Amino acid sequence: MSRAAPARPCDHTLLAGSPAPLGATVSAEGVNFSIYSTHADAVELLLFDRYDQSAPSQVLPLDPEANRTYYYWHAYVSGLQAGALYAYRVHGPYLPEEGLLFSPAKALLDPYSAVVAYGSNWRRAEAQGLHDNVQSALKAMVVDYGPYDWEGDAPLQRPVRESVIYEAHVRGFTRHPSSGVRCPGTYRGLIEKIPYLQRLGITAIELLPVQQFDPQEVNRRDPLTGAPLSNYWGYAPVAFFAPHQGYACEPGSHAVVDEFRDMVKALHRAGIEVILDVVFNHTGEGNENGPTISFRGLENGTYYILSPEHCGYLDFTGCANTVNANHSIVRRMIRDCLRHWVQVYHVDGFRFDLASALSRDTQGQPLDNPPILWEIESDPVLAGTKLIAEAWDASGLYQLGGFTGDRWAEWNGRFRDDVRRFFRGDPGTARDLAWRLTGSFDLFRGKASYTSHRSINYVTAHDGFTLADLVSYSRKHNLANGEDNRDGTDYNHSWNCGTEGPTNDPEILNLRARQMRNMLTALMIARGTPMILGGDEFARTQAGNNNAYCQDNETSWHNWSLAEERADLVRFVRLLVALRQRHPTLTKEHRMDGRPYDAMLYDGVLFHGVHISQPDWGYHSHSLAMQLQALRGDTGLYAIMNAYHEPLEFELPSESRWRRLIDTALASPEDIVENESEGPVLADPRYRAAPHSMVVLGEVPPLSPQSP
Repeated sequence: MSRAAPARPCDHTLLAGSPAPLGATVSAEGVNFSIYSTHADAVELLLFDRYDQSAPSQVLPLDPEANRTYYYWHAYVSGLQAGALYAYRVHGPYLPEEGLLFSPAKALLDPYSAVVAYGSNWRRAEAQGLHDNVQSALKAMVVDYGPYDWEGDAPLQRPVRESVIYEAHVRGFTRHPSSGVRCPGTYRGLIEKIPYLQRLGITAIELLPVQQFDPQEVNRRDPLTGAPLSNYWGYAPVAFFAPHQGYACEPGSHAVVDEFRDMVKALHRAGIEVILDVVFNHTGEGNENGPTISFRGLENGTYYILSPEHCGYLDFTGCANTVNANHSIVRRMIRDCLRHWVQVYHVDGFRFDLASALSRDTQGQPLDNPPILWEIESDPVLAGTKLIAEAWDASGLYQLGGFTGDRWAEWNGRFRDDVRRFFRGDPGTARDLAWRLTGSFDLFRGKASYTSHRSINYVTAHDGFTLADLVSYSRKHNLANGEDNRDGTDYNHSWNCGTEGPTNDPEILNLRARQMRNMLTALMIARGTPMILGGDEFARTQAGNNNAYCQDNETSWHNWSLAEERADLVRFVRLLVALRQRHPTLTKEHRMDGRPYDAMLYDGVLFHGVHISQPDWGYHSHSLAMQLQALRGDTGLYAIMNAYHEPLEFELPSESRWRRLIDTALASPEDIVENESEGPVLADPRYRAAPHSMVVLGEVPPLSPQSP
């Protein structure tokens, strides 16, 4: 631990400063600071030379007359430069029964912190209670964002119809020793894997939270091994504007800013957009017994939805608190933050975790037209930015298909469930599958502005089983999380294909591989925007853990040796993505245009069963055939799905000749053709589909007439 420097009371000159902008803003002569607090009696700006000092290098009390405008406390510190470290002490009433939790013993982070500096000094436990924690607190760093050579880079704004999204965790993507990168588990490490993403055909990477979070939010041990656990996923934000230091190759410094920008620039150069999973529904401060890191000690009732008695929090997120997103100050912070990530870091889009929690008012009641959602949608800086909602929260507010706004896309949890249930062999699922494959217009029937690409289709995501585990486990195995297997959903719609977990049985292994190919194929031929969970393309497993939020270890890390062992599956996914991108029939945007929603089930699609024009929508049906009619310049496609445990013979449309493009029952490389023109042309007017398989046929173009 570094020795503390003595406080120096007069190193810098304190001037009045300006209430805007919020945060720390660098100018030629110094730095302007501004924070918001309604009930504060006094505010002190603390300056540090190192993040682990036991006392500030300088304490600058703010004058309530000169340094306060309305509820904004501000100051200009002349002579201060970028790289300076700072925090706040905020004095005010400590009246928990009124929701006021001021504690001047605590060093508080600026909500607009650009970079958070810390090391082994940070101890979450010392931020609890009322004792002094200056030495062990997180510190904000003053940052000057220019100059940086973007080399002409800007957000890509690719048409959404081209999008194939890959969900990944920055650390987990390259942390495993098999990754072979120079700086594993970091933004720089991810750059080295960009060629791999390009070969797969990925157009956008959706990163799990990169806003500064607190890994110590989880503080317990794996009961099976005794290994310490931490908040690995990152859904415990403490500084919304700051990139997470733990993913920097040079942590603890402002280098994290340029490392993040280097990553974005490199991805853009490869034609890959960057979408951030942002967490504005709660913070890492926990419940009323949690640590005072920032928001709680600045203005508790502004930043959080308090219980009616004001002594605790209403928890609609499952994370002990709920951000008061429709308070005017918090709305401003969220908008400023989103603009910040677009303007400073050039990100292309945002996926909003538990977005429905943002629709609640200051008492927690759902609003018909939540101001924050409309303000985000209409913000001119965000006009070209992709907006994706997880349209539910943890307290039963489920808004899939009815989320506020005209241009939000939505994670389609029904797509996930209905595809899983159909291929598992559940009864009564054929018609639901048909709706999912044709754009889910039944779910979005109330949205006149809805287009099919606003359905983010996925079979697996970080939250739940991986694809390999989905076909290997019929129940969750989460004991390693230290919660007695209570955490994680029990509604997985999974099937172990004959035995629970690992096996050497070749029949079970073949069936599992087929089921993975089935669901990946359904994902890629469906109307909507497909999202793949990173690692599914090489059968990454979490050993049946469907809630690995606290597993910063080989449970969660990508084992890149699997990419070689399962090269057949990587090849299948690569060619599947290429097939999707090659066929406008699969990427065309569909909209209702005033038609009844039920007409959309047949928009450019014909459904069949084992017999032409006779789809079986019955409760006991386990089969479906879908004919996608050709657009100009394209050829038609015919998809056959047999979730039955016996083979079925499907009649083929007689007006065309067909060639086999995909048959998931065949071994690689026959399971999917490298070039469509090389696919075998079928002579038989029927196709025998194996049990638990999916087939995609391509229409053979008619022969051109011979010239005389």
